[in-house]
Amino acid sequence: QVQLVESGGGLVQPGGSLRLSCVASGTIFYIYTMAWYRQAPGKQRELVAAFTSGGSTNYADSAKDRFTISRDTAKKTVYLQMNSLKPEDTAVYYCNADIRAVASTRKAYWGQGTPVTVSS
Repeated sequence: QVQLVESGGGLVQPGGSLRLSCVASGTIFYIYTMAWYRQAPGKQRELVAAFTSGGSTNYADSAKDRFTISRDTAKKTVYLQMNSLKPEDTAVYYCNADIRAVASTRKAYWGQGTPVTVSS
């Protein structure tokens, strides 16, 4: 079994910062990609930032210059540093990863989500 567990969400004032973490665990053979998505109330889930299988990064326009995705490969962990947060960043943030588990095929996995609320 493979699990993704996020942490680090919470309530923050506009202009503040948060750092989200996502740890992958289980019988993992290989991690291809790791990414952060978010879903605001009444809206579709959208990509925020991602590591591609080649190791490069992609950001949504709304995240550029404010958010930074990073990772610790040895710890199977991906981070999202969010600065200059705005009320429109309020959403549930989900970790996503394409992983091949031992004796299995490549699949997409999702975490349970961590809520981020930006409000004064």
